[in-house]
Amino acid sequence: MRFDIITIFPEIFQSFTNVALIARALKKKIISISAHNLRKWTTDAHQSVDDRPYGGGAGMVMMVEPIMKAVKALKKKKSRIILFSAKGKKFNQSMARTWAKKYDQLIFICGRYEGIDERVAEYIADEEISIGDYVLFGGEVPAMVVMEAVTRLLPGAIGKQQSLADESFNGTKGIIKEQKAGLVEYPHYTRPEVIKIKGKARRVPKVLLTGNHKLIESWRREQSFKMTRKLRPDLL
Repeated sequence: MRFDIITIFPEIFQSFTNVALIARALKKKIISISAHNLRKWTTDAHQSVDDRPYGGGAGMVMMVEPIMKAVKALKKKKSRIILFSAKGKKFNQSMARTWAKKYDQLIFICGRYEGIDERVAEYIADEEISIGDYVLFGGEVPAMVVMEAVTRLLPGAIGKQQSLADESFNGTKGIIKEQKAGLVEYPHYTRPEVIKIKGKARRVPKVLLTGNHKLIESWRREQSFKMTRKLRPDLL
């Protein structure tokens, strides 16, 4: 998978590409990540990427032309062009799975300032995406979020594929057949078996100590449903 990021702050991605599983995926050539400075596609002496909004108002708006040129220069076959925007469709695990399977390249357009000329969303980007109902300084952090979510679904990116099968938003494991979005993951525990927290002994659930895998699997399915109902009822 090739990730191409169009940004005015390419240096933001330096540390992101040098640590943990992203660095390993790069080393194994499972992915490639290139952050491109949008100013490369400007034509004036000041390398301008923004201008005042038509109709007045606060802030500056990023211009269409440099973004259009950048996309045209970077786009390959089997690609998807993603514009990050607070008003976009909310990113989820289903999108990550689709993009990981269907495309060889994702191009990310990262806005800044007051926003981006709407013609980018209408005529250049394939999708307008948000990572949550809040506003950020720009699209660089969302780009990192999407890269992590997609990369970990690519073959060879993580050590144990079973980790993907058991995690949140990856299906209902037979609890509710009609459920589309999946459930949140069941709770995890490790040693010690008993620990005192705020004056009380907190124990690992006994079922996890039985060694009965069928019973444990049933308990985990039940817990997934209970935790989804408690924490994310919107998924039910």
